[in-house]
Amino acid sequence: AVERRRSNQEASQSQHSRVAGSTTTHNNRGTLLEAAFVDPAYPWPPADGQGKNAIELQASLDLLNADMDNVSVGTTESLRQRMQAPTKTPAIVAAEQEFHAKKPWWKSCCCRKDNDAVAQQLPPILQDYQDEKRAAAQARQEYQHLKASSRKERERAQRKQERYQRIPEGVLIYQLNTTNRTLTLRSPPHSKTNLDELVEHVEIAGAQPSGHASRRGLVLTDPQGRTVTLTACEQRTAISWLEAIQLMLAKSDQKNKKKNGGAARLTNNKAGSILRKSSNSHWAKANKSERELDTIEEQYLNLANYSNKLIRAGALPGTKKGMGGAGGIYYSVEKATAGTTDDDEEDEALEAIAKRRAVIKDSWDFYRMICSLLRDRHKYDEVFRRMQLDSVYPYLNSMTGLADNGNDGYENPDKEIIQPDLQEYASMTRTQVAQDLVHKATAVMPSLVEICKALAGSLGMEEVGVGPVKEVTAALRKAEKKYNGDILKVTDFCRALLVVKDFPSLLAMLELARDSFGPLIRRVKMSSLKSDHKAKAGGYRDCIINVELKQHICEIQVHLWPMWTICGVDGFRHYRHCLEYSTDSFTNAYDALDGLDRKTMAELIVMAEEAVAETPLDNLEWYHEKYILDYFAEAGLFMKHDLMVWAEVTYRQLIRLRTESPDIGPDHHETIRLYKYLIQTLQAQGRNGEANELQERINLYERARSKEAYDAEQSMWDYMMNAPTDAYDLIMDPNRKEREKEEAMRKEVKASKRAWRQIRQERFPFLDADLDKGKVAATIASEEKKSQDHEMVM
Repeated sequence: AVERRRSNQEASQSQHSRVAGSTTTHNNRGTLLEAAFVDPAYPWPPADGQGKNAIELQASLDLLNADMDNVSVGTTESLRQRMQAPTKTPAIVAAEQEFHAKKPWWKSCCCRKDNDAVAQQLPPILQDYQDEKRAAAQARQEYQHLKASSRKERERAQRKQERYQRIPEGVLIYQLNTTNRTLTLRSPPHSKTNLDELVEHVEIAGAQPSGHASRRGLVLTDPQGRTVTLTACEQRTAISWLEAIQLMLAKSDQKNKKKNGGAARLTNNKAGSILRKSSNSHWAKANKSERELDTIEEQYLNLANYSNKLIRAGALPGTKKGMGGAGGIYYSVEKATAGTTDDDEEDEALEAIAKRRAVIKDSWDFYRMICSLLRDRHKYDEVFRRMQLDSVYPYLNSMTGLADNGNDGYENPDKEIIQPDLQEYASMTRTQVAQDLVHKATAVMPSLVEICKALAGSLGMEEVGVGPVKEVTAALRKAEKKYNGDILKVTDFCRALLVVKDFPSLLAMLELARDSFGPLIRRVKMSSLKSDHKAKAGGYRDCIINVELKQHICEIQVHLWPMWTICGVDGFRHYRHCLEYSTDSFTNAYDALDGLDRKTMAELIVMAEEAVAETPLDNLEWYHEKYILDYFAEAGLFMKHDLMVWAEVTYRQLIRLRTESPDIGPDHHETIRLYKYLIQTLQAQGRNGEANELQERINLYERARSKEAYDAEQSMWDYMMNAPTDAYDLIMDPNRKEREKEEAMRKEVKASKRAWRQIRQERFPFLDADLDKGKVAATIASEEKKSQDHEMVM
């Protein structure tokens, strides 16, 4: 459709040239872009109230034919003769009179429908006269239409010229022509513009991003090696223009190679060096033909232009119409062969762009989700690392759960605790069994709620919640996925959650549950909290207690507050997504981009800019968590796309924000991870000195973590010193820790248990009394009695 449209456009332009007397033609294929850039003499962004009503540049039908005032309508002698009506000679008048005199009156009526038959009866002299008369009328009509078209073209050119006169202060409009690799100033300078430094025209031989913190700068190089720096009003302008320029240079390189038989031969050494350097870009290395690069350029810029229009129209979530103020003067994109196109073909092209954007948007959403999931996994890992420094953890780590097979059920479908296999289930289908289990779960839910309330009241827990009874379809799906279809192994039809403060609170809760309703406990699953066991998918760790109430297994999920605060109630969604997409196989979120071609990567950057359109990088604050994640994901795209300068700028800004955050700070694991990515960008740019300085900072962080673990180990000695015999044994045999690992672990656990006893006495003295245990037991007995009374009534 694109090729057909271009053929129609060229034919239309050729016809227009013949009629209007113009000889302008365009055989080269390329793109014209217009965009708003910052005048260096003015501050940007403008102060509030200035430049807020900036106009939006509209695409011209043919930006290359900028001087439309030169278009004139030729009135040659032959054209005047064609428009002139024929002269009615005496011979024609006599022939008309003779013809009408011979016709009966009923055939001379002008309303008859057989005019063609009458025309065939005209004498030749009258027939020729009528034909000439009609031809002259048609020629005059075509001439008037051509004059109107020419007038519209001149008016359009005049409006375009006036458009540049209405540009707000501080904004300069530049035009990029990828056909001849030129950049031209289109708008007039302002009152404060420094004319000596104003860039008016540049032939581009190279381009790279500037290191300005706004991430809106472009450094352009001409064939003589001179450089100029332009700063765009919008981030997305700089990104799309740089991509267009790199494609343009790659196409120019391919054209030179084709022209010179496979190798570009340049006479100017300096220009040759610059062009050879530009030809080493990744687009040049992609080994694409000139036609393929032209197609990629058109598709990429169409997507970028379409995305910008959605942002400007407020058609995206979180955006509003006209967002961006003066910076909203973005760019217009037109093919150099632009002309009249068929409406149906335009609709087809727009539909294709919209479909492509939908595909790329889905890819961006998935990639961003992977970044979010791995970020939270790192948070879980760091929290668990710090929790293991608790003095009671070795004791907890040594405990053995009840009916705990050591996995979360996905590696091994075997499960020691199942729902009671009642006799009536033998004659029932799986769906019917699931329905019966749902009915039983609904009946025992009040009893489970009362148990959780009693535990929470005794321990002062952080949070208590009750989940809805699992639906039949969800239970069947889980049984099929985890337990080879065995519905009786689904033990969370009836479920509740408790959130404890820390490991000592967890130990206290386990002791209280054991002493209060021990006979009802069927399983205590603690394997994910063990140091030698891996976490659940996504890094989450918790404790599961299964109790049997009225012949139905229920589940109590015990969460630890430091882990709970990371995702809250969305923790299960995080777990499910990590399980579904196998994110634990990723060591780096950016690994999800492996295998993508360069065009798709560039289009993903367009979607990233669409996501952050509301908040430019230099306006970002430390509490903008959503946009911080967006920029982190975009920085990964920059790294994969070899835009290391912009990746560096983004990481530096994110490090600054994380350092300013009161909840994170400079030594937080997230900040350190950003430093590691920053080091990679510096090394890729050959700035090894700066990279080594940052690496030393990371080394200090690692040493601080080692010291933290050492201090925690030293605290174990304090408890061990309370047992002189154990301390004496360690002093007499200092190498026993290395030679007898099990004995050392036993000593550690013993010291940890002693620490737990001390904490237990200070924080949980009620565990030694029977009062709170009696309350929990009484609550359970009361619920059981209510249930029995209800069954007797039924």
